Amino acid sequence: MKQGIHPSNWQHDCVVTCSCGNTFVTGGSKKTMQVDICNACHPFFTGEMRFVDRQGRVDKFQKKMQMAAQAAAVNASKAKKAVKEKVENKSYKQILIEQQNELKAKQAETVTKN
Repeated sequence: MKQGIHPSNWQHDCVVTCSCGNTFVTGGSKKTMQVDICNACHPFFTGEMRFVDRQGRVDKFQKKMQMAAQAAAVNASKAKKAVKEKVENKSYKQILIEQQNELKAKQAETVTKN
């Protein structure tokens, strides 16, 4: 063991208190410690699906996801409207047939005028 790297004020009976109310004794450089989460309330150890949120990160994420879902719904409705308003795409063959019919109609008009 290296000399001079360990704290000189080591306490063998440090009492750790969790925000859930659980307390246990361990070693540490302080006499008492306060922690936010311990093995009695952590979702990994309890097996419960529970969010551990201290600074509102989960709420912020959920709001962000709701806003994204609303934006996606608005974009989807706009896309549906755009599809309805969009002019039907015609193939090259259809365009040629229409132009030929127009030319025939013009020729028929000129023949009837003469």
